[in-house]
Amino acid sequence: MHMNWDVVHVEVKNNTALRVRFQDGLEGEVEFLPSAFRGVFACLKEPGAFRQARVQDGVLTWPGELDLAPDAMHQAIATHGKWVLD
Repeated sequence: MHMNWDVVHVEVKNNTALRVRFQDGLEGEVEFLPSAFRGVFACLKEPGAFRQARVQDGVLTWPGELDLAPDAMHQAIATHGKWVLD
């Protein structure tokens, strides 16, 4: 079952930001601050890895089973127009 917060499109803007569109038409940016590239996301500090962002089953993912919670992303973008990860 698809939810309104399913991601249907992702575009890599640069080495730290993405533009996403959701099932319900909401669009916005996801921005990683330098401090966000730690823990499981440390590998995304490498631009080549970050640029492999893709949509899989309504979720923004990267190779290595990394993903971002689409419901939290949708809520932040609906409220602020962007989701800044730090």
